[in-house]
Parts: sequence; C-alpha cells; structure tokens
Amino acid sequence: MPDGASLSPRTFILPSPLIVMREEDFTIYKSDHTQELVKKTIDKSIVIGKELLFNYAFAHPESPLYLVPTAPLANFINHGNRLREGANVQIRWPEVGSNTAKLFEWAYNQKHGDHFDNDFENHPFGSHHNAWLEDHPIDVMERSGKLALEYVALRDIHAGDEILIDYGTLWEEAWVEFRDGHHHARPGYFRHAIGVPVGFYPENWRNVNDRYEIAEIQDLENKSLEPGVAVPLTWAHNGKPVGSKYAYAVGLEKGSSDRFLEYSEEKGVIELYRRLLTEQEGYHLPSDGFGVYNTEILANNTSKADKLMEFFAHRYHSDEWAFNMHYVAAWDESARKDIWKALGDAGFDTAIKGIGERFGYDNMTCFHGSYMGLSHCDKSKMHSDIYATDNKSWNIVF
Repeated sequence: MPDGASLSPRTFILPSPLIVMREEDFTIYKSDHTQELVKKTIDKSIVIGKELLFNYAFAHPESPLYLVPTAPLANFINHGNRLREGANVQIRWPEVGSNTAKLFEWAYNQKHGDHFDNDFENHPFGSHHNAWLEDHPIDVMERSGKLALEYVALRDIHAGDEILIDYGTLWEEAWVEFRDGHHHARPGYFRHAIGVPVGFYPENWRNVNDRYEIAEIQDLENKSLEPGVAVPLTWAHNGKPVGSKYAYAVGLEKGSSDRFLEYSEEKGVIELYRRLLTEQEGYHLPSDGFGVYNTEILANNTSKADKLMEFFAHRYHSDEWAFNMHYVAAWDESARKDIWKALGDAGFDTAIKGIGERFGYDNMTCFHGSYMGLSHCDKSKMHSDIYATDNKSWNIVF
C-alpha cells in the first residue's frame, strides 16, 4: 500500500478481465525454428514443459476452465495463507450495479464474436448479470476476454502492507513439496495454478467435458438414427445448432457401413490407404501430388473387370497443414460406376431419399464420390466447401 492510504474490509481494489484457457493451452512443445511454414514449427509429439503463465491462472481441480487475469498489477499479488492472516484480499465475481458488472455484462452478451456493437448506453443492464456463470465451459471459452473478476479487501489494509491472496491448500502443498525436495529430484521449475475460494466456480463448470460433441451421434450404439430420417445436428453441451443450420445427420440401414467397408477391402482401397499412410516405397506422395493405382496390385482374387479399374490418390495440402490426409477416388468410368453401385447395395439410397424428402427435392444427383483417409491431424477447423447453391448442394460424409 502507498504511504498514507488504508482500506477497510470489502473495499473494492481492482477489476480484471479474464483470458479463459484449457490446461493443454499452457503446454510447451518442441519447436523447430528452421521450418519455413508456421504450422510445422511445433512438434506436438514432444512436450517440453508448461508456460510460466500457468502459475498466474485461477483454477478448480474439477473444472477444465483456467482463468488468467490480465489487469495491470493483478499478477504481482503474491500468496498469503488466509488462516495465518497472511492474505488480505480475495477474488469475487462483479457485484450487481458495479461498473465492472455493467461493462462485462455488455461485452459478454455481444452477438458477434469479432467486434462490439455500439449500444452500450442502451443496454438493459442487470438482465444478464455475470451470465458466464450459467454457461457451459465451452461457451465461456468462446467468450474469452469478455468476463471479469474483482479483488476486494478481506480486512483492514494499512500503508506499507503488501497485498496478498490465498493461493489455496493444493498450491501450498505443491509448493512445500517442491521447495523441500532434493534439488536433483525435483523438476527445474515450479508450475501450479492458483486455487479459487469455495463456491467460486459454479456447479455447471465442474465435472464436465470440455470437448465438442454432437448430441445426435454421441451414442449411436444405444441410440441409433432411424434409417432415411434426416435430423439437424446440435451440440451436446448446449443444444445449439452445429455451425450451419444445414448441418444434418441421416440414418443408414443396419449393416450399411459394414457392407461398404467389405467392398472397400475387396477392391484394395483399404490396402492402398495402408501403403499411402505408412509411406511405403512407391506410395509416398508429395504435398498435393497424386498417383494412379490399379486394383490388381492392391487386392487378391480380383475379377477380370476389377483388374481394369483404377483409383487415384491425392495427398492434400500436407505442407500447409500438419496432417497426412489423402483423397482416394475412381480414376476411370468403370471404377466410378462400381463405387456408386456398391454404395447403393450398402443402402446409401435410403440416406439420399431421406435428404430429398426432408428438403422437398424432386431429384438429386451424386456429383462426386471419394474416400478421405488420414492417420494424424494437428487440429480441425469448422468450414464450408459449398456456397451460393440455394441450399441445394451437400457434402455427405459417410
């Protein structure tokens, strides 16, 4: 505290916006600065350690949410055990009517993710106070930087006193173990998140999955989709539509996948993928390179007609993206007809009919069919391949 200043209990000291993170976001991976492409500089198969920022994050052992304060001086507040009257401040959520509450209620409830509306003066304050406490952790993460907490005095704080906060029992136990351990046995640095007061994290933030899951296909083994019925996809954590309003799942007949997998094995497509993804001699394609392969060299017991069929493989953007996806599709007319027949025999016509009936189409045309296969992928991104078709063109992933 500066000279001549003093604070009484419950005095507001400091507000701070919060960056919302997962624990894995603090991980340090091996990097290679010689790589020309940014996406290839990090090797996620080799973990080096944890970022120092982890020590400044608030967390609960039963929650995936890590909250990092970003206000000036907030991260200079050291640990003081509250039971030994060391801690003299604690955190709380913004109180109703406070300037912090108003600002972050407005920010958090913005409809847009990339900019703010100029409607602060007209916002109905108090209608969504600390709305993040009611949301699922995934939704809170998507609004990182748009929520805040406040630091308040626990007791009288006088001039010359250091501002201290209780980091929690788990932090203190970890610190004592690190401090008292033999310097050859302990890790080279201390990393542990700061604990939060009892009741600070709401129940809906605890013991929940922070991974995106689609409700309609979350448990197909026990809750299968009705064949030929198209249903909109929704997120399991909040029931909201997945990306586009035209993201659907359609039920297949029982055994459809097995029948088409059997066909793909017979024609050598699965064997082709084994060779491509393990980069066997003659099957290592450069980024955006392609090759043409005859079924005769890929499958046993091929018929005379099968020996004439060819498939092409295209290694897609592997230099730009950290993955090894290959498209495989028919190269000649006989292979194209054969794939469509196999899909029909597997029951795919039922899915096509279901989509047509759901959207009132008179007919549908299968423009192109291909396999997609990969063995590793750094991350995925929600995107659209098809635009401006008046809602009459689809990617169907089977």
